[in-house]
Amino acid sequence: MTPSSRASAPATSVRRTVARVVLGLVLLGAGIGHLTVARQEFTAQVPQALPVSDDAVVLGSGLVEIVLGVALIVLPRQRVAIGWLVAAFFVAVFPGNVSQYLTRTDAFGLDTDRARAVRLLFQPLLVVWALWSTGAWRAWRRARRER
Repeated sequence: MTPSSRASAPATSVRRTVARVVLGLVLLGAGIGHLTVARQEFTAQVPQALPVSDDAVVLGSGLVEIVLGVALIVLPRQRVAIGWLVAAFFVAVFPGNVSQYLTRTDAFGLDTDRARAVRLLFQPLLVVWALWSTGAWRAWRRARRER
């Protein structure tokens, strides 16, 4: 490994690697679901305020999830950058989860306000999962210390 590649992809543990690959598989599965069997469920989460069609949002976000999922699995040297992208994606789709809660839309078995509220609490955990499993947060802290 060259010094520059070490900076972008610090050494990782087996636990982080497993967590990163599992997250990649979760994203891959969700992305495929967007395009196939869960398309209607995902459509129910699209905020009405968006100026594009619900179907375009579902298809686009599904494709992004597939790309991010595959990247997490097959591009380990770029995992830090991909970790930031995945975290940003989870932040970007959060308004859909909020919309589902506020509009009381049933989807994915979330048929009570409580269930929808609990789901909102898990979104930050997905961000943490992305940053921790890829070493992105650790790399950012290390870079800050070195300045």
